[in-house]
Amino acid sequence: MAYVRETREVSGPSTAGPVATNTDWYAQFTVARLVWFLAGLLESLLAIRFILALLGANPSNPFASLIYSITYPFVAPFFTLFNYNYHYGVSMFESYTLVAMLVYGLIAYLIVRLIALALPPSVDVDA
Repeated sequence: MAYVRETREVSGPSTAGPVATNTDWYAQFTVARLVWFLAGLLESLLAIRFILALLGANPSNPFASLIYSITYPFVAPFFTLFNYNYHYGVSMFESYTLVAMLVYGLIAYLIVRLIALALPPSVDVDA
């Protein structure tokens, strides 16, 4: 796929605002895609954590231990939102993990919308 770099000099009363070049659009679109990728990765890890806890996975298992240790910093702020009483190896419904997934998804959406505010109205970064 080829991308065209162009610069335009526009003057006169018909100019409504700055003209975005393809390079500007592509850079902002790439940042928006990166935000969605990272948010999807985090949401996937949190979903795996939720399923492991729901099924009562053994935390001494290397895979479960890896998932719990990676996701711990992301769910820790939500522990006190509900009663946090964790018992290893016991099936548990982690409501704080679901809240964390909702909050981080919303944050990603807001970041992408802020990126979209920097683009001209005819460009959509949500694609």
